[in-house]
Amino acid sequence: QGPLVESGGGSVQAGDSLILSCAASEDTFRNNWMAWFRQAPGKAREGVATLYPGGTQTRYAGSVKGRFTISQDNAKNTIYLQMNSLEPDDTAMYYCAAGPQPWSLRSYTYKIWGQGTQVTVSS
Repeated sequence: QGPLVESGGGSVQAGDSLILSCAASEDTFRNNWMAWFRQAPGKAREGVATLYPGGTQTRYAGSVKGRFTISQDNAKNTIYLQMNSLEPDDTAMYYCAAGPQPWSLRSYTYKIWGQGTQVTVSS
């Protein structure tokens, strides 16, 4: 088991909802910003949302703002991504990441990564 473990992906239809989970070690959770990224075949890796578990700060990509919500459960060292009104363009492998740079949605600023969980949205 790695330092970050994602779960919750699946196959849904457009308009449906999913919630993804990412369980972290206590040290990773307490000492980093955490984020969700996604990557579809033939496309660049895209930052989706980031959150600071030690506070209330969040940031979202424009493509998901208003549809997705990132949240935390400090007792479980876990972050979530609630995805509503899913679209076919949301189809991707979703990755959880942890790193020290505040507010970042750039993949190269993160050093700790999970294995990914697949989300497929059909029209």
